[in-house]
Amino acid sequence: MDKSEAKKQIRQSLLAARLNMPDRLARIDALQSVMRIWLFGRPDLVIGAYWPIKGEFDPLPALHRWKEDGELQGAAKLRRIGLPVVNKVHKTLTFHAWYPGCPMEEDAYGIPKPKDTEVIVPTLLFVPCVGYSAGGFRLGYGGGFYDRTLASLQPKPFTVGLGFTNGYVDELEVEPHDQALDAILNDNGVVWPV
Repeated sequence: MDKSEAKKQIRQSLLAARLNMPDRLARIDALQSVMRIWLFGRPDLVIGAYWPIKGEFDPLPALHRWKEDGELQGAAKLRRIGLPVVNKVHKTLTFHAWYPGCPMEEDAYGIPKPKDTEVIVPTLLFVPCVGYSAGGFRLGYGGGFYDRTLASLQPKPFTVGLGFTNGYVDELEVEPHDQALDAILNDNGVVWPV
């Protein structure tokens, strides 16, 4: 079996497990707490994230709280959150400003994206993980959007994968185009770097 077929089978298994977690709410609560603690004291003012699909962890409540905390502290510069918008030609992502109540529309893949908001450049980027392994490598959906985006962003943001404990893959085959993440968080805490 070749690498892409092996990844496809691992991906299908992990997606099924993620969608059928009996303790989903407890895991979500735990990862919200891990993320909020991890964000505490970070200097970033612009954070990119994602709209959750297929049972992914939703980072937006923790990020909205992060944004509000900055406003309550009277930060001189406002904190901003960006969500990805697909560039169909280059198959990369740009990040557009998002806030609760922001006008949204579906992208080419049926995923909600901010409608007519400005492009922002994150210094910290939260990336969804179907699976992840040692070394900071993630398994996504196979489209390569994040790998291409991370390879082209200058300056490169600090990248943090978000996933559930059951997304750990002991032996994930890494390919030349795979971009390692700087950190990975799950519902038990920081799993990369160890």
